[in-house]
Amino acid sequence: MKVVALLPARLGSTRFPEKMLADLGGKPLIVRTWEAVQATHLFAEVLVVTDHERILQAVEAHGGSAVMSSPEHQSGSDRIAEIALKLDADVLVNVQGDEPFVQRESLAALLRCFEDAQVRVASLMCRVGDYADFHNPNVVKVVCNQAGDALYFSRAAVPFPRDLDLPAQGLLPEEAVPAGVFQHIGVYGYRKEALLAFTAMPPCALELTEKLEQLRLLYHGIPIRMAEVAEKSIGIDTLADLERARRLL
Repeated sequence: MKVVALLPARLGSTRFPEKMLADLGGKPLIVRTWEAVQATHLFAEVLVVTDHERILQAVEAHGGSAVMSSPEHQSGSDRIAEIALKLDADVLVNVQGDEPFVQRESLAALLRCFEDAQVRVASLMCRVGDYADFHNPNVVKVVCNQAGDALYFSRAAVPFPRDLDLPAQGLLPEEAVPAGVFQHIGVYGYRKEALLAFTAMPPCALELTEKLEQLRLLYHGIPIRMAEVAEKSIGIDTLADLERARRLL
């Protein structure tokens, strides 16, 4: 099975302009992410897929591999699909360009899903143990069936604990979250045909309501196999995240 990692990286960012080129320990953020994925030795190739020459030049200047895509794409999935169409690969893994601390163990767990020939798409999840995260709409929750396939993704608190009292009645935060609540981690693996089929589908009403594009796959009957990992890596969404990453590095 030939597996290629694709790192979508656009220059524009609403919350953090040009974050892919932000300095992280003497190298641009996107370079740090490329190096982290390359260092796992899990992939036949690791490619940054970008909409801007400045990112391409920064990656190549540090010995990385990058390709240009159309600047018109609305999502990272669309961006990598353009390049996937031209690649000789069985499985494509989408790692966001702002994940410099992505773990080898997590990516290996994702790839193990494809040992099952029936799996077309896979993703990652970790347990939610914090009350604030459980009710935070920016923390996407996922519920699965007994086979480990996603039933639904939501920004809401799911599964909703109807009989569980709130902390106002004396429960500690960790006691206010029911067992088996999982947070979705936005790293995806696709068989090539599944990625191309996904990006050719029109958005569905559920996706537009929750603003979660993975719901398009479920709506159209394509299962997503979920692999549980210990914890999510630190993504860089804000300047405060970058400062934390600099301290951690």
